Amino acid sequence: MIKLDHVYFRRDSREILSDINIEMNKGEHWVILGKNGSGKTTILEMLNGYLFPSQGTIEVLGNRYGSCDVREVRKSIGYISQSLLEKLNFSDPVWEVVATGLFGFLRFYQEIPDEVKKHANEMLAQMNLSYVKDQPLGLLSQGERKKVLLARALITEPEIIIMDEPCAGLDLYEREKLLVELERFNTNGISLIYITHHVEEIVPLFSNVMLLNNGEIMASGKKKDILTNERIHHTFQIPVQIEWINGRPWIQVI
Repeated sequence: MIKLDHVYFRRDSREILSDINIEMNKGEHWVILGKNGSGKTTILEMLNGYLFPSQGTIEVLGNRYGSCDVREVRKSIGYISQSLLEKLNFSDPVWEVVATGLFGFLRFYQEIPDEVKKHANEMLAQMNLSYVKDQPLGLLSQGERKKVLLARALITEPEIIIMDEPCAGLDLYEREKLLVELERFNTNGISLIYITHHVEEIVPLFSNVMLLNNGEIMASGKKKDILTNERIHHTFQIPVQIEWINGRPWIQVI
């Protein structure tokens, strides 16, 4: 599904990513976990074809970047990030924001077909967001906006969805509501890549974890093997105790 082979990324004299080697297979749901500035978002930008490596190769869904049309590959990738949210028009109704996902637009400048509106409203109903479908995006809470982005990504029926710190800025209630929505990925065949720096966001859905620090992979593999006290200490430079409750890791600084 995704393969990064000896990937380096340099900007000026700074090496942001160093010898990244990872293979993510269909049916796996990955978390990329690391501190701020560790290189997580740079990897995301590469997977979306917005940045290209200084060295090494990237393959996504059988396509090698540099030898394919990345615009076509992006049609199979759903992308959720704060930067995308900020590019949307907050005065547009929620159903219209969701409908833009079908075309890769940020907003419409022409009449929208009735079947497109119907499809968007059906997706909002699946996300339990019908009550806001006609409201301007700007009137929604942060948690509701993040769920709208998820609906916008899902409407294209992508093979992969990449979420860049989707719980940033959410309170505990809104965070947990959004994390519950991720359980739909257990049954719809879409692979999820989730970027965060919070261990407690790793819900049972996720199968694999990559630990990233200073542009290098500290460890990667099955989450129970990777999320150990020693590895988290090594990645975040702070001693911790991890406790697993109902398949979910919770962290205590010691």
